[in-house]
Amino acid sequence: MEAARKLKTYEDLLAIPEDVRAELHAGEIVTQPGGLSDHSRVQRSMGHFIGGPFDDDTDGLDGWWIFTEMDVRFTRHDVTRPDLAGWRRARLPSPAGMRPIDVVPDWICEILSPSNARHDRVFKARLYAQHGVPFYWLIDPAERTLEAYVLKDSQWLRAGAWDDTEVARVPPFESVELPIGKLFLPRPPT
Repeated sequence: MEAARKLKTYEDLLAIPEDVRAELHAGEIVTQPGGLSDHSRVQRSMGHFIGGPFDDDTDGLDGWWIFTEMDVRFTRHDVTRPDLAGWRRARLPSPAGMRPIDVVPDWICEILSPSNARHDRVFKARLYAQHGVPFYWLIDPAERTLEAYVLKDSQWLRAGAWDDTEVARVPPFESVELPIGKLFLPRPPT
């Protein structure tokens, strides 16, 4: 007879060395390799195009907090570290010193890679929908695309998809134009 599996908690995550990228999915610790330069470029670009106008240049409760790789606890046994996550300041007035953040984000963006794409599209998409994250973006550096989803009646509705030739207005940040091609590293010369 097998012993009952002990579900891991955030305290178990804290025991892992800080240089190991780990999350807690349904009570299991999941480790992932660090991101490639393509991944890092998207994070930096998103910090500029989205973080700039919605976080850096905004004061007061009408702005956003936009963070990269911040621990977010959805349940005792589900703690993810989204590539980018945003909270309206009215819902999270001061995140100073918080780890993990226990407030459900208003927006999450995951950057796909071969090692995580399936997990981001299936497990995380379900988890985020179950907990009411209103907006979910998937950015694929290999395909040079952005897909955006809006939560309606606990289901993801596709708000749109764009490739690197387009400039888009993507919810919830549709008040600014997002040049999709500038999110990515330049194409290699042919």
